[in-house]
Amino acid sequence: MSFDDAYQALTDHDDDARWAYGTGFADPLAGVPTALPDGVDGADLAAYCLMIGDDALILSHRLQQWVTRAPELEDEMAIANIGLDLLGQARLLLTRAGEAEGTGRDEDDLAYLRDPADFRHVRLVERDDTDFGQLIARLLVFSTWRLALLDRLATSRDPVLAAIGAKGVKEVAYHREYAAGWAVRLGDGTELSHRRMQDAVDAVWPLLGELFTPHDVEVRLAAAGVAVDPASLRPEFDTVLTEVLRAATLDMPAADTAEAGGIVPVGATSPASGAVSAGGGTGGRDGRHGDELAAILAELQGLARATPGGVW
Repeated sequence: MSFDDAYQALTDHDDDARWAYGTGFADPLAGVPTALPDGVDGADLAAYCLMIGDDALILSHRLQQWVTRAPELEDEMAIANIGLDLLGQARLLLTRAGEAEGTGRDEDDLAYLRDPADFRHVRLVERDDTDFGQLIARLLVFSTWRLALLDRLATSRDPVLAAIGAKGVKEVAYHREYAAGWAVRLGDGTELSHRRMQDAVDAVWPLLGELFTPHDVEVRLAAAGVAVDPASLRPEFDTVLTEVLRAATLDMPAADTAEAGGIVPVGATSPASGAVSAGGGTGGRDGRHGDELAAILAELQGLARATPGGVW
């Protein structure tokens, strides 16, 4: 088999045994019906896909910043592949969001041309990690939560979300296994590694509340059998984290610290206002982000914004 150049060889759609993973880039959702389920509002479905798609997109970017900084070459590869898995999920979800909203925007428009306030990810994924222990703690929390989410999405009434969930479960199961392995290795290691891993768990814990606080869009779509009520994920999450932290000889932070940062659980009373949350005020899901997001988007979007309509 001959090609005019290396790029043609890499993108040829006939698999070549010389390449470990083949050469073609097949659409993982080929043949999946794309019509909206009966009774489902397109704007709600688009908003939901942006929420969980942005989660994957922003954490993927954060993970790639760790390539060349990990402890061993094997971990460089693992972190890069986890980031690529999440980027793949983001692409599918942003594409679905564009289809559902019906405005003609595609995955590139949604990834590269939105401003910070238009992103709908949880604030957990945009935070920077000051050391490898913090990366592991954040990845452990995120992958444990997301695995439970994708497992339930696999039965969604939306065929596209169901296909993304079924595909993602296989990927995120490895992400969780990788993070849990390192958490145990560091937590049950030297005195220094134990202390730094405990500090990392304590630092990430205040961001947990947002993962399980239902947004109005999630409530409506969950009732329609399309989305997942995030509050329903908490028991499985707690069971897994308890087991991992016990094996790592790490302490589980106090439960109330998970609601710091202005996140008020549904049905709880805010000590500041006395108001009861109806599930709508969930921070990042409503576009409220920290200053770190602007720096992330400057890297992520810089080339696309500098060359509008460019192709590479």
